Parts: sequence; C-alpha cells; structure tokens
Amino acid sequence: MLTSKQRAKLRALANPLDTIMQVGKGGITDNLVSTISDALEARELIKLRVLENSDESPRSAAEALAEATGADVVAVIGTRFVLYRASKKNPRIEL
Repeated sequence: MLTSKQRAKLRALANPLDTIMQVGKGGITDNLVSTISDALEARELIKLRVLENSDESPRSAAEALAEATGADVVAVIGTRFVLYRASKKNPRIEL
C-alpha cells in the first residue's frame, strides 16, 4: 500500500509519461493482464486509458488491473489511470 507522499511522487513522475495501453470494448482479458504485467516489470510506472466504447469505468478498470497484476493504483484522472509496481529484477524508482 502506498502512502500519500509516495503516491504524490509517483503522480509527478507519471505526468510526462505517454499512455502505453488502452482498455477497449473487449474489456480486461487475460492477454491484457499479461501484457500490463510485463510492462510493469519493465517500466514500474505506466499510464493507461479506458476508451469510450469500453464497458469499464476508469476507476473499476484501474482497480481490477491493479489486483490482477499486484500493482497499486496511483491516480485516476478522467479516462486515464496510472499503475505502479516495483520491478522484481531491476527496481528503478526510489520511494
């Protein structure tokens, strides 16, 4: 679980990041979870987006993906959300 200070630091680090994946009308699939887990291992902090045609709300998608990947939800803003999980092999972000 992240403290508010850690969350604030991660939000600041996430600001310049590009959105690397999106949740579409297919929803959250095993393939999407696997891809996001790999991205979290490589980058630790990722920004995603929920498309308008998705049945998921950004908050519910963020929480479901965080639970499925063992990540923390850093922020949900509009249709975008940020997930964080420390890399097991190569941790880069110092909290």
